[in-house]
Amino acid sequence: MLPRLEYIKQARMRLGVTQRKLASLTGVSTSMINQIESGRCRPSYETARKIFEALGSLEGKTAMKAGDICSRKLISVQRDERLHDAIDMMRLNSISQIPVLDGSKVVGILSEDGLAKIMSEKDEGELKNLKVFQVMDAPAPLVDVSTPAKALVPLVRFTKCILVSEKGNVIGIVTITDTLKMVE
Repeated sequence: MLPRLEYIKQARMRLGVTQRKLASLTGVSTSMINQIESGRCRPSYETARKIFEALGSLEGKTAMKAGDICSRKLISVQRDERLHDAIDMMRLNSISQIPVLDGSKVVGILSEDGLAKIMSEKDEGELKNLKVFQVMDAPAPLVDVSTPAKALVPLVRFTKCILVSEKGNVIGIVTITDTLKMVE
């Protein structure tokens, strides 16, 4: 079963495709696309199928991926760094979470939420002597650069950040703010 014909114009406009381009992709005339979109013509099942397949193909090519929305300026800390230095780095860069590495391997995440919890449990003297690994949380989820960005929205709402990898190397981070790039 195919979607309703009214969706053709909506999808074409959302993708930024002209009637002429859609016509050339489907092998029908620009006039026919215009008539279908205006409701003056009902295409055959085969023609409608070609149009929806072309739109679906274009949508797959233009859909944003994790690599398109991630912040590629990845700031991280090493697990053995002093907590005080990590907090300074977070403040200096205005970030609310920071990946924790052991060499080049991601081993945890340091977040404002986790820090607030630790600060409420320990006194100032104890905090000054802590290392990052003593207060870090489990690592953030890791997705491939080609993961559809829409799939990240529910996950980032739950985890607060997602790390993005390409060929096994972490190249960026996605936060809730980064997901807003999908509406630009």
